[in-house]
Amino acid sequence: MSVIKVPEIDSVDWSCAACGEELVRRPVELEYLDSQFTVELPVCPQCNMVLIPKALALGKLHQVEQLLEDK
Repeated sequence: MSVIKVPEIDSVDWSCAACGEELVRRPVELEYLDSQFTVELPVCPQCNMVLIPKALALGKLHQVEQLLEDK
């Protein structure tokens, strides 16, 4: 499976609220309605908390969600 890279996401200057570690971009498995996607997202290297920026969640991911529900 290929990794979806979202160029709009910039992890620079983001840090984990729980650990204080700087976030790094890493492939993350997402699942919705029995479909799986691998997306490169900012992740905390210590606790593995993933940041899904609001623009991505309400933009591209919302569009994919609508396409999957229409099937």
